[in-house]
Amino acid sequence: MNAECRVSSMSEPRIREAGDSALLVELDAVINPETNARAIAIAAALQAEGLAGVRDVVPTFRSVALHFDPLVIGPGALQAAIGRALDAPPQLRHGRSIEVPTFYGGENGPDLADVATWAGLTPEAVAERHASVTYRVYMLGFLPGFAYLASVDERIAAPRHAAPRLRVRAGSVGIAGRQTGIYPRESPGGWQIIGRTRLRAFDPARVSPALFQPGDAVRFVPLSSNADVRSDEGTGGDAAQASAAQAGDRATRSVTVLRPGLFTTIQDEGRWGHQASGVSVSGALDRVSHRRANAAVGNAVDAATLEVTLLGPELRFDHGAHVAIAGADLQASIDGSSVRPGEATSCRTGSVLRFGGRRSGARAYVAFAGGVDAAPVLGSRATHAGAGLGGLEGRALKAGDRLPLGTATGQGAPRGIDAPWAATAGGARLRVLPGPQDDFFAESAFQILERTRFIVTPQSNRMGYRLSGATLPRLDEREMISDAAFVGGIQVAASGEPILLMADRQTTGGYPQIATVVTADLAVAGQLAPGDWVEFERCSRAEALDALAAQEAMLRAVR
Repeated sequence: MNAECRVSSMSEPRIREAGDSALLVELDAVINPETNARAIAIAAALQAEGLAGVRDVVPTFRSVALHFDPLVIGPGALQAAIGRALDAPPQLRHGRSIEVPTFYGGENGPDLADVATWAGLTPEAVAERHASVTYRVYMLGFLPGFAYLASVDERIAAPRHAAPRLRVRAGSVGIAGRQTGIYPRESPGGWQIIGRTRLRAFDPARVSPALFQPGDAVRFVPLSSNADVRSDEGTGGDAAQASAAQAGDRATRSVTVLRPGLFTTIQDEGRWGHQASGVSVSGALDRVSHRRANAAVGNAVDAATLEVTLLGPELRFDHGAHVAIAGADLQASIDGSSVRPGEATSCRTGSVLRFGGRRSGARAYVAFAGGVDAAPVLGSRATHAGAGLGGLEGRALKAGDRLPLGTATGQGAPRGIDAPWAATAGGARLRVLPGPQDDFFAESAFQILERTRFIVTPQSNRMGYRLSGATLPRLDEREMISDAAFVGGIQVAASGEPILLMADRQTTGGYPQIATVVTADLAVAGQLAPGDWVEFERCSRAEALDALAAQEAMLRAVR
């Protein structure tokens, strides 16, 4: 592959809406270096514009996703910027050349022998063919720092496992058809594991956390010794853990976790600007309730709160503090006295906050004056447990954790407010805009989407809600090239079952998204629990923006 390539003639890009806060610029539906290089160049040109309101620019195999604040910048200004980006210089340079020292086979490559049998080769020949190719990094997704590399020698392009492993070790080198890649951290995965490397594909403690970037050229270098790779399994968690410990040591006020509850995490407004490296935004699922709780104790909107899921924790105040709770009604009490939703309560040293049974909603937000002072990771304290990022060591709280509190600086809201999303009565109706991949579906699929009362299944989590009730048929059996995934996107698996993507969703996905929930209704979706019902209705973009503007005005009124 040459050091630079000239873009071949392509069809006109298509600009698609992904809800009211994202656009998708689609190039030709192919996987090749020229199309990918053009996507990378367009993304770079858009980032260089530095437009106010643009939150993230994400290149994929053959598209560019733009995430933006629709109350700051509109599609018109963005489409003008896209037009300028499409006129970027035609010569597009490749990125860096990176060598990956790799141990093939043995404990490091448990599937090497099976791939060899599939290919009719020896394991040594498979390793040799895998290491003889210079791979291009087409995009990052799936996990933070996970690079999609292509193209694998067709002779050894074994398909994924029929059922994924529950545990693939960090550093594992896998094959999935013509793609290869390195697992940045331990996770489930269905790729054929043929080797392992000590290189960290992702480390949030580095200046550039992701080792690979789109456009880089990668070669795997076989190592002669096949000793088991026992390098650190983490992805920078040690640095985050040390920073969190230092924050706890210097804290003048703190809260101790006596019981953690079902799933309690530290959340804020999320970490924007890193989706191109495969890092999800995360943050509070119900940002409205998160902001209401912060406003009540005088915090900034992005101060870290606790997101309490269904079954609440038991917390002891090691020092006096003001606290407010908003969102789900989980019967919060302090020293036996009920806590009024959305209002600040003064707690003395030794007071204990407890929760009872669920009355309504699924997630309550606990704000302390000064916020939870966990160490920021990539600019945010939000916990993404699946990626091991943020919060306390990238995990849910556990008994014995000590939460450092920041210095209280603001004046709390004078009163609490009621909001319909604070008390979902077993379900919700969500507004959607078609797309971005609605061309994969007939109108009948939209009719099914709007006429069905779906149920949130127990297999749901912060990544996405799996929905039962009906299947949504596609127009044909064509496979979609993996593309950007959007919060609120209704992704339709090959089975036809819809999945509502939430804050911790992967940044890319291989299933089309028939529609996207509007921004104003994401808070409502954040209060759904397994067993709740959900219905969808199409609305116009103008209606979506009016609803978001009204929501923001309400939040400003209590700040």
